[in-house]
Amino acid sequence: MSTDGEDDAVAVQAAPEEQSDEVTKLNLTVEIENVGPCRKHVSVTVPEADIETLRNDSLDEFAEQAEVPGFRIGRVPRSLLQKRFKSELSDQVKQKVLLQSLEQMSDDNDIDPINQPDIDIDSLDIPDSGDFCYEFDVEVRPEFDVPDYKGFNIDRPSGEVSDDEFEAFKAEFLESYSEPKKVQRAASAGDSVLCDIRFEHEGKEIRDSEGVSLRLRPTLRFQDAVLEGFDKLMDGASPGDTKSAEVTISVQSPIVEMRGETVQATISVKEVREHVLPELKGEFLDQFNCDDEADLHEQIRSTLTRQIEFHQRQTAREQVLEKITDSADWDLPESLVKQQTENALRREILEMTQAGFTREQVAARENEIRQNAIESTRSALKEHFVLDRIATSEEIE
Repeated sequence: MSTDGEDDAVAVQAAPEEQSDEVTKLNLTVEIENVGPCRKHVSVTVPEADIETLRNDSLDEFAEQAEVPGFRIGRVPRSLLQKRFKSELSDQVKQKVLLQSLEQMSDDNDIDPINQPDIDIDSLDIPDSGDFCYEFDVEVRPEFDVPDYKGFNIDRPSGEVSDDEFEAFKAEFLESYSEPKKVQRAASAGDSVLCDIRFEHEGKEIRDSEGVSLRLRPTLRFQDAVLEGFDKLMDGASPGDTKSAEVTISVQSPIVEMRGETVQATISVKEVREHVLPELKGEFLDQFNCDDEADLHEQIRSTLTRQIEFHQRQTAREQVLEKITDSADWDLPESLVKQQTENALRREILEMTQAGFTREQVAARENEIRQNAIESTRSALKEHFVLDRIATSEEIE
């Protein structure tokens, strides 16, 4: 048998590993430290003897599978295997050590993670001798006492639709389908203005938006600020006029350094547009599959009923959650809150759309949600953890 073949191609055939009924426990040393809200720092030490056992196991597997020119499978000297497959062996040993130690550490310690541990696997190397130590941070479920959630009453608002509510909703519904028409006059209530908006902070421009169409409403909502009295500010404005106002950036703004800061908004009017309501006939009725105005009224009433039911559910839910989360004074990690913010926004918009809210209503609500996204998401996460604990306690699938 020739042993001169170190420069020849080497192939390793993967073979299914035989599953052992029992895995020998590692003699781990685990230290767990609280390092923030719902966050723990974990230090794990795997002793040299356990690493050597796993290294020998990996070497046995390679010995049964490796193809080396000049040797029969299963008869390759272990020293040659260690030399030729040093990198592959090292990767497999690291995988074995990490997987087994993490699984055992999780089983032996009450950590209850909510995310994958923050481990930079590529930076870890198993030493040729000595113990192996690694550390990581992990976000975990909050620890708290489940509040008393049984036996309280809630108020459910009426689901009846009054004539006044119907007429108001009908007007709002038709208004959402109005067509803007340029007019040569000053702006008044109900109109919209096509304008450019410049935002300045301490004399420095921070944002500039051109060709923005804005309805003259009492409240104008930006993504991270609110301008109250917008309709009064713009009342009587004509093309070429400039209006100024101060707004305060929301404390929930994603731009941390701007939270709570006062910004000067300069609005330059380019056009004034009045909104012409649609005629309740022909093509307008066809898009709702209505034969006449009475059919449209029935659809509008049905939509309003769905919205009232939506508010009923929301009101009941808010009362329940307020009672069971009243004592939830524990903190959550900001990283988790930020991850859930966009999910909460998409969910809210979808629910409103399905409930029949108009595009303007959804857009206004979207800006409102964005301004309060961090706080509302933090509250929603606390609700989730409390409800999850209650569901576990009540054995609810």
